[in-house]
Amino acid sequence: MPSFMRQINIISRCSTMVRNDALADTGLNGCHYAYILTLCRRPGISQEQLSKHIYINKSNVTRHLAQLEKNGFVERRQSTEDKRVILVYPTQKAIDIQPRVREVVREWAKYLTEDFSEEEMEQFVAMLSRITQKATAAVNKEFEES
Repeated sequence: MPSFMRQINIISRCSTMVRNDALADTGLNGCHYAYILTLCRRPGISQEQLSKHIYINKSNVTRHLAQLEKNGFVERRQSTEDKRVILVYPTQKAIDIQPRVREVVREWAKYLTEDFSEEEMEQFVAMLSRITQKATAAVNKEFEES
């Protein structure tokens, strides 16, 4: 039986593939969903804050934002307070596609867990939350040290 980390990685890759297919006609790929959802909730977030918020390294965030900007989903602006800081805003195109992105994510989660009882789901979420807390604490510690 594969380790639980391998299983998580498989689920993650399958999720990206499903989002790729579901969003193929939009100009988004499966990795962009977190950017759209975060930027619509937090317009004007800095690239560095975005990187920390979605747990993706800075170089990947820069590359993905360039793709999203090229496709008209985001706008990047230099901060007026600190010229070194780049702020990111969703465009109307991103705001308009957000409900569809949310629906794709929601339907996939529903599909994956449809065979779970309510009690199983509560236990599963509680265990995942504990693992997530440990993982994010370790990464946040790295952010603080660098």
